[in-house]
Amino acid sequence: MLNLHKRPFLKFVLLAAPVVLLAACGGGNEDDLDDRAGIADPKVRFINAVPLSPDLTLYRNDVEQPDAKGAGYKFASKYYDTSTSPAIWTVRTTSGDVNAGALSLDPSRGNKYSFITVPSASSVVDVLLLRDPFNNKSLTTDKARVRVLNASFNRSSDLDFYLTPATTDIATVPPTFASVAYKAAAPASGGDSSEFNGGSYQLRITTKDSKTQIFNAPVALGDNADWLIVTLPDLTTSGGVKVLVVKSDDDNRTTQEIQSL
Repeated sequence: MLNLHKRPFLKFVLLAAPVVLLAACGGGNEDDLDDRAGIADPKVRFINAVPLSPDLTLYRNDVEQPDAKGAGYKFASKYYDTSTSPAIWTVRTTSGDVNAGALSLDPSRGNKYSFITVPSASSVVDVLLLRDPFNNKSLTTDKARVRVLNASFNRSSDLDFYLTPATTDIATVPPTFASVAYKAAAPASGGDSSEFNGGSYQLRITTKDSKTQIFNAPVALGDNADWLIVTLPDLTTSGGVKVLVVKSDDDNRTTQEIQSL
């Protein structure tokens, strides 16, 4: 491994290289090297993770965001650049202009922010904000990044998540993401997403400190994938859980609802 502290010129060259590369290829990917180098404008995206939700639209200081307009359930916008100036971000119903929630944001370069609407037991929608310090990602790694979010208001206790090879007996290992409370993420907002090698995994979810599975399904992580795994109430069964996976891989964005086996 190169010791950049002893090679200041090389460090400068490596940090400058992303700018040159981006100029050559035109940039535009959701995982550009300037994000990793911490020199890119901050980016935001909007995700609607509320089943049966009305269409929603995101606003910045009362200005409608064209990339986050008319968002129904399972909508995930691309990450798009935003100003570094502090602002109030509001989610409103597209029809009727009903305010669903507002949050303040003072964004920093090299960071990515997700505004996420999730179901609530006491109201139709809650608005959450997650910060991903993407500038901490290695310039050369191709590992996938994963964060989980518990939006299952129908569960009375925290959740444990296991993302392991299918052959792993979860009774013998600790949770990959432990004790995730309702409306909380793991790793928490502001921390780095957890990195995994690309490949096939089994996603299993239990209540805190239990090995009894309430969700079990295979998943396949691609290299350089960026996943947000959101648990939602599965109201077809008592206390049931389903999963919405928001996937970003360069310019490809998909959301997929996964049912337990």
